[in-house]
Amino acid sequence: MTSPPSIHGTVAPGFEPVAETFVENFRRRDELGAACAAYHEGEKVVDLWGGFRTVARSKPWTEDTLVLVFSTTKGMAATAVAHAQSNGLFEYDDTVATHWPAFGQNGKDEITIRELLAHQGGVAAPRRKLNPGRIADTETLSSMLASKRPEWTPGRRHGYHSFTLGWYESELIRRTDPEGRTLGQYFADEIAAPLDAEFYVGLPDDVSRDRIAEIDGYSVAEFVTHIRQFPWRMVLSLLSPRSLSSRALDCFEIDSPAELDRPSYRSVEIPSGNGIGRVRDIAEIYGMLATDGGDLDIGTDTLDELRRPPNPPRQGPVDLVLKTESAYSLGYSKPSSNFRFGRSTAAFGTPGAGGSFAFGDPDEGLGFAYAPNRMKPQLWDDPRERALRKALYDCLD
Repeated sequence: MTSPPSIHGTVAPGFEPVAETFVENFRRRDELGAACAAYHEGEKVVDLWGGFRTVARSKPWTEDTLVLVFSTTKGMAATAVAHAQSNGLFEYDDTVATHWPAFGQNGKDEITIRELLAHQGGVAAPRRKLNPGRIADTETLSSMLASKRPEWTPGRRHGYHSFTLGWYESELIRRTDPEGRTLGQYFADEIAAPLDAEFYVGLPDDVSRDRIAEIDGYSVAEFVTHIRQFPWRMVLSLLSPRSLSSRALDCFEIDSPAELDRPSYRSVEIPSGNGIGRVRDIAEIYGMLATDGGDLDIGTDTLDELRRPPNPPRQGPVDLVLKTESAYSLGYSKPSSNFRFGRSTAAFGTPGAGGSFAFGDPDEGLGFAYAPNRMKPQLWDDPRERALRKALYDCLD
């Protein structure tokens, strides 16, 4: 064991075990730098940060450090979609093609927004690998997304749309918003600005890069060592670059997920995977979603929709990309047999590569978020995050 680096922040009375567990992550679970926050019934009860924001351990993680949260971004993107739906831009049971006619080609004309957000649309993999230049070319990217032929009959199966989901969501917002904003722009204006929250999908030039935590990726050897953490059918599928799993999960011109932390990738919008922000702000947003909506301007009917149990595809819950059972609804992950969180299926959130996770639990009026900068090879349920979540619920009990 090594002595832990400096830990900062506060916990409300009764939540001291969460702080103790946060320290234990540095002592026993190889934490480099991280932040964790929780809101309960509208009150901030956990706000912790510590360790180092640089891989070389030269600079500490501070109160305002920003961090890349990978697919935890999906929850913030889904919140933007919920806001747009609540404010009348579309309905979840509209077909996507109603608002984006080009999407209807190649057998996609009857896919509803609800099905698309539940990863049931069959468009999990882009037609070619992408780089920042191709992502920034909005019209070409839109055309490529619209012309995609489904990998399965929409609605019958589901498969994790690891990166494509966010771009489809962005096109939906762009084509229904009177101002024609992308998802990143819409989130900045309608969610982040009113709350004075810092979370970016596409990092603005005026944000100091010195505030952003460096990502410490894992090596191939570490992945092999922890290979049993992944579904074996998924591992076998990843051995073939032509498999759906490979094409959906490895769709950038990079060698590892950590390379999404490159400045060139930070600056473009990847609403399913490159959100950068303060962890406490993510927790606060989930806390509002889990209670009465707070200042989010999302109506009760939409909040009720988020809390409903997932509606699995007709042929069952096995995920064609992850090769294991999963559950999705309206852009969020839901509790499943393989990944349980919250008190019931009313909970909703999204985990991210490397260990981050954030969710809302309406049964407890709880919003929670955790993000590290040292990635660990884990599909979900990272031991560091799981320990913090357990300590939090023990405190509530």
